[in-house]
Amino acid sequence: MAARNLADIRNLGIIAHIDAGKTTLTERMLFYAGSIHRMGDVDKGTTTTDFDPEEQERGITIYAACVTFPWRDCIVNLIDTPGHVDFTAEVERSLRVLDGAVVVFSAREGVEAQSETVWRQADKHKVPRMAFINKMDREGADFYGTFEEIRNRLESNPVALQIPVGVGPPHMPDRFRGMIDLVRMKLMTFSADTQGREETLSDIPEELADQAEEWRNHLLEALYDQSQELMELGLSEAPIPEELLHKVIREATIARKIVPVLCGTALDRVGVPPVLDSVARYLPSPLDVPPVEGVDPKKLDKKLKRGPDPEAPFCGLVFKILAGNHGDLAFVRVYSGTLKANSRVYNPGKDEKENVSQLWHIQADDRKQVPSVEAGDIIGIVGLRHSITGDTLCEVKDPILLETIQFPETVISMAIEPETSADRKKLEQTLEMLKRQDPTFRAGDSSETGQTLISGMGELHLEVIKHRLLRDFKLNVKVHKPRVSYRESVGKAVTVEGECRQQIAGQNLFAKVRIKVEPTGATSILDILPAAAKKAAVAAGAKEKTTSVMNLVSDETFPQDFQTAAMEVLQQQCEGSGVIGFPLMKVRVSLLAGEAHETDSNELAFRRAAADAFQEALKAAGPALLEPIMLMEITTPEENLGDIVADLQQRRATITDTAIRGRSTIVKALCPLATLFGYAGAIRSLSQGRASCAMEPAAYGPAPKEVVDTFLL
Repeated sequence: MAARNLADIRNLGIIAHIDAGKTTLTERMLFYAGSIHRMGDVDKGTTTTDFDPEEQERGITIYAACVTFPWRDCIVNLIDTPGHVDFTAEVERSLRVLDGAVVVFSAREGVEAQSETVWRQADKHKVPRMAFINKMDREGADFYGTFEEIRNRLESNPVALQIPVGVGPPHMPDRFRGMIDLVRMKLMTFSADTQGREETLSDIPEELADQAEEWRNHLLEALYDQSQELMELGLSEAPIPEELLHKVIREATIARKIVPVLCGTALDRVGVPPVLDSVARYLPSPLDVPPVEGVDPKKLDKKLKRGPDPEAPFCGLVFKILAGNHGDLAFVRVYSGTLKANSRVYNPGKDEKENVSQLWHIQADDRKQVPSVEAGDIIGIVGLRHSITGDTLCEVKDPILLETIQFPETVISMAIEPETSADRKKLEQTLEMLKRQDPTFRAGDSSETGQTLISGMGELHLEVIKHRLLRDFKLNVKVHKPRVSYRESVGKAVTVEGECRQQIAGQNLFAKVRIKVEPTGATSILDILPAAAKKAAVAAGAKEKTTSVMNLVSDETFPQDFQTAAMEVLQQQCEGSGVIGFPLMKVRVSLLAGEAHETDSNELAFRRAAADAFQEALKAAGPALLEPIMLMEITTPEENLGDIVADLQQRRATITDTAIRGRSTIVKALCPLATLFGYAGAIRSLSQGRASCAMEPAAYGPAPKEVVDTFLL
């Protein structure tokens, strides 16, 4: 295989709110690039990237799919990601390894809740992006309103490279029929005869000339700040070369100073080739992004960098595992060096050497085996045994440990039981396989009931898992109703002493430890409001700080090795469960003092004293139950607003904001997950199917006394 020119590679993600048109846009891109010869349809389940039966049935993307295709002189590695918040991990891990993104917005719905979530994820990973305002042919489409929402709600600097000509479906008098290209100052139309493959350029109609000139000036004003040369040409009113505009737009996009905005309708094949041209022109190649940063695994304070050089030592990050009965397929972004099939690599996080048996270029559910890959590529590896999502792979002689990928905490669980004992072993193996594949899926046995519990990000997430167990793995299992994944804190701050006075094998043991245990975080749902307003939702990818242990010992007579032993036990205890039996969260433990005996004290004694102190502290402080709180965004016609708000209040929701968008009202609220089971059906009934809702985990907040009492009785 000929070596790829790094400057011509585009590692690209398509991200958006659910039903904005990501998969349709991807399908059109593949068709125009010549990778497929017939365009599939999301509603018919015939698209290339939605190849899983569950995706085809539901008409949504569940798993991020990778495809590679050529466009102009570029090779595009494209990942089509899900829009539903339950599968936000697919977006998180994709953005972690991509160089650029196209964010798709529906011109009718504008910037929606999950649009904000994926935008925050892209901000976190510093991914340059461009925007495509889709569905311009829909009734109620509003390019300019959506453009302003991108500026205001996403706090970004959008710059229109196109403006629409007309809006709405074909039967409307001022129907959407093309775009004005503000770079070339031409009217662009797309013929149905070529299925939208070829654009036709013509002069801008006189009645649109003033509007086009106004938006052209907006474009130039946004770019003057980015280029001295461009500003000088503008001040002298000299002609501005088209190539200079392309150059400045590219530099500003890569620097994340601007977000180029295009428009069209992917379903009706209008405006997709210009999106591909803009991907090639403006989004970065691996050479345009900063070197990946990591640390020396043997000296964690020593920073290391790896640039996209095929001659440098190999370094890559595992960002997805496709588990299988005959071996896993690991998706890896190669950041530096060259990797060959039938070679050995090193996993510094696990301190394990791995075999690279085969290398595959991935094309959705199809694969092509290759002998080697180089820096900048995205590849599938067969043969890894120890590596999981977020692990670094590198050369043994030149180790580097990259930052792993953080995923949100699960918020919902349900019990699952095999029908027969013969199915139990198969269920255990299958759940282990699914855990390797999905970092937001948890499975384990309940210490109280002995049942197997599976946990995930939402009702849809667990429903998909359940269908896979029944259909794909042919398991006979009984599934119980979903339940909330509660967490536990402590009710108040307490200071206690724990001690060890024992005799083991004829030896006396003595130790005393004094600790302080206190709750941290929100004390009411209202305290969560600032965090939600700052877009600090768990779905953005960062786990909440669960517990912390601090050493505040000031007494120099307390030996250091005994302090270390006590701290280790306190850390272990914090990672366990509280009085009620749920995992601990938002608890701070401080080691204050210790008392030792000249001959009867050792590390074992202090371990036992620390454990005793911790358990006594939990009892003295009393339990505080924490429940997952969801950040909701409901879009409803105004006439249904009263019923929607009344229903939310019955569900213990706190309304945080309302706004008018077109003929709809947007309601934002914080609401406990425990009251939201079946809410999708309830909101349809309240609005005769006209309202919609998006939700994401916001934080864990205190549960009311009546909920706590159900666990204490």
